[in-house]
Amino acid sequence: MAMSVGGDATEKPLSDINTTPLVDVMLVLLIIFLIAVPVAIQTVKVKLPNVRFDPTTTKPENVSLSITSDASGACKVYWGVAPVTQQELLDRAVAKLKTEIARQGGPNAAGLELPEAHIRGDVDTPWHCIGGAIFNMQQAGFARVGFISQPGVGAGA
Repeated sequence: MAMSVGGDATEKPLSDINTTPLVDVMLVLLIIFLIAVPVAIQTVKVKLPNVRFDPTTTKPENVSLSITSDASGACKVYWGVAPVTQQELLDRAVAKLKTEIARQGGPNAAGLELPEAHIRGDVDTPWHCIGGAIFNMQQAGFARVGFISQPGVGAGA
């Protein structure tokens, strides 16, 4: 910045700020952000399914589990209406799959349809109770483990 001195008495010193460097810096920052933002926000293109209420078809070979917890937080798992421990759940699930596979003609039978596990979890049940049941069913060999829920008001197809 320079100040003008001299000349006649009506001239005043120049006190304007030179904004050209400021504008240059701002333009450079704008260009940097325009280049950097798309690099920072990388996403994978995924087509998500449409959410709608699909009624479940209950087959007699499917396993219905109900999971609750008591006041102390202890998990309670029911196979149908019979209470089971986690080890009993695993043993019964393995036996159920073996029986169903044998009924359909063995593991190499064409069109083998394995049973599903349908879990009804109480709203106040801790996640580890439901997660433990899911883990045991998957360890037993159940490929399809789903949740049964109550549709909200106005939910429909």
